Amino acid sequence: MKLSVVIPVYNEVCTIAEIMRRVRSVPLTVHVGYGSNNDTLIHLERELVIVDDGSTDGTREFLAGEREKPDTIVSLHEHNQGKGAAVRTALQFVGGDIVLIQDADLEYDPRDYERLLQPILEERSQVVYGSRFRGGPTKAMFFWHMVGNRFLTLVTNILYDSTLSDMETCYKVFTREIADQLDLRAARWGFDPEITAQILKRGYRIYEVPISYTGREIEEGKKISWRDAFVVLWTLLKYRLVG
Repeated sequence: MKLSVVIPVYNEVCTIAEIMRRVRSVPLTVHVGYGSNNDTLIHLERELVIVDDGSTDGTREFLAGEREKPDTIVSLHEHNQGKGAAVRTALQFVGGDIVLIQDADLEYDPRDYERLLQPILEERSQVVYGSRFRGGPTKAMFFWHMVGNRFLTLVTNILYDSTLSDMETCYKVFTREIADQLDLRAARWGFDPEITAQILKRGYRIYEVPISYTGREIEEGKKISWRDAFVVLWTLLKYRLVG
């Protein structure tokens, strides 16, 4: 069994080498089962599918040296299109049985992979989200980012009859069967509501697990702003009302 770690990248020359090191070094031996006598160890192979989304800071030059590594696929966008477009490109190359989306900054910790993979490997769900609001260790978020996130997640729950706590989390994990059904079109920050809406409208329930989170500051390169909330809200409404 193989895990495809999808990494969309835009101007992350200061973090890309470290996040790749962390992804490669985290153990992919997962305990499944409900007791010491019934536990099974499942070992997954891994591949990194990286899409540089038109970086201008030296990121794509660094990635040129990674293309020859056997566990890594690198694709380059000629100009910046957005996270959604980068993920859409990456999904064309994945060869794994399970897909996990990993941001290229250091806000999300690959050491959470085991708990993210467990529900899928135990066949409890085909989709798992890592939630920053279910009790994991977190560095304090910006207050208004938290309010916006919770509001948009509430809208998601109302429109799609779900009980998510963190719709906009980076950590979205799903089976290849789910990946093959997706028809993603949103290029930028509409990606998170779009993929969530498509999954829920197809009748799949999303399993959430707590994760750690180390949010970075604006001066450290955080890119999302309050204006992006309007794109997210419109995307949620569009898929509910139009499809």
